[in-house]
Amino acid sequence: MTETKIFARLKADHDRHRELLDRIDATHGDSDERRQLFEAFRVEVTAHAASEEMSLYAAMLADPDLRDEAQHSVAEHKEIEDFLTELYEMDFASTGWLTRFRTMKHRYLHHIDEEEEEMFPAAEKELSDAKKRELIRIFEKEKPKEKAKAAEEEPSSEEARA
Repeated sequence: MTETKIFARLKADHDRHRELLDRIDATHGDSDERRQLFEAFRVEVTAHAASEEMSLYAAMLADPDLRDEAQHSVAEHKEIEDFLTELYEMDFASTGWLTRFRTMKHRYLHHIDEEEEEMFPAAEKELSDAKKRELIRIFEKEKPKEKAKAAEEEPSSEEARA
């Protein structure tokens, strides 16, 4: 079975996220590098999640055989969003920040591994080729818009509760 473009595109984003997470993990204290890498990760993962929900997850939620996996992943996206808000508001120099970051990193890596190993193969099998072509078009259209939107916003507890 040949992997379709939507799944390859999502995995490419995941690979970029893994790289950013490792680079952030290697930083020390409240450095410009830590702040810049964290902001790049926050914007990238926020845009990715929103675009993924508008494309793949929307199709999966409409399919009874895929709905449960999509609902689980949407909940995990919310969990990561909450971690990002919390980290953004913490003292970047504290040991608590790095500890919390590593908890978020572990949860996010679990999430994307689960998507790649379970969710994507199930969707690959269940969705039609035409639907998968439509999903990549939606994802590629929405991601730049979501990235610009995420870059303009600063996460806060009030936004997270809204």
